[in-house]
Amino acid sequence: MYNPRDIIEILAANVRKTMSPFGVPKGMVNGWWKGEGLPQNEETLLFTGLMYQFVPYIETATRQMERYEDTAWASYLQYARFVPSTLSGIGLALLTPAAEKEKAARHLRNIVKVLRASGTRFGYRPDLDEYSGILLYDLGDQDNFVRHARIVAEKLQKAGVKKIITTDPHTTYALKVLYPKYVGASFEVGTYFEALHLHADAGGKKITLHDPCFYGRYLELSHVPRRLLGELGYQCVDLRESGTYTRCCGGPAESISPKLSARIGSQRVEKLDATGEQLVTMCPICLNNLRKSGANVVDLSSILAGVQAPAAN
Repeated sequence: MYNPRDIIEILAANVRKTMSPFGVPKGMVNGWWKGEGLPQNEETLLFTGLMYQFVPYIETATRQMERYEDTAWASYLQYARFVPSTLSGIGLALLTPAAEKEKAARHLRNIVKVLRASGTRFGYRPDLDEYSGILLYDLGDQDNFVRHARIVAEKLQKAGVKKIITTDPHTTYALKVLYPKYVGASFEVGTYFEALHLHADAGGKKITLHDPCFYGRYLELSHVPRRLLGELGYQCVDLRESGTYTRCCGGPAESISPKLSARIGSQRVEKLDATGEQLVTMCPICLNNLRKSGANVVDLSSILAGVQAPAAN
């Protein structure tokens, strides 16, 4: 069994050297925006935190870890920190299927699609869109999280950014709660689904939402996608373990123990599947973990992009 601290140190070293926990050069990770014609000089900035983009690489890294977890080879993982971050990152990128990268990009394009359909004005600057550092915080490495958060916050402040639209719960929590608390950087932060004004009629189609922990427990935003979906004609069939009582999907435990993550994910899927309805979530980590555990789950952005009509006046 490898020492979890070795994993945390490798991730932290990668963040220090490359601004990415996996060492993959940003130019290889973040290309979804090309061809979207997004303006740069708007008052409100779309900020992805690279979370959707990272998921294919997380999955590739997890598959590699699964091969060695609980084997005699696990102890050698500590020596991975001596491999140059960029070199290991490029290797990870080459091992990651292009089809999975495209799936991740599609979710972000769907988010852009529905924001535009709502008439929301926003811009995007890939040079400012950086990883928030949230995994370091999740894993208890507060010092390296604060160091990284300060760099990201100062970059945004220097560019004059004040209003931010986020695309995932991890980045939202980092910018809205942790950045003000730990580095004194406050922005007006809202999720993309809070900025939507759509109208359609799904005819009472039933779905079941899996609430990500950050949205459900800590940011208390679970009512927002339910209200939005209700306005679009969907009927949400909830479990008892929803909203503030939601259960974990298994992430980010996959960074430390893929087997533990899989057990937690399977338990959650068993509960969710009991409703018999289409499962929907709004977090790239949850989406990937639940799907790996056998769930028929889609991202909220995919549902919304299927309606995309502006609200009636």
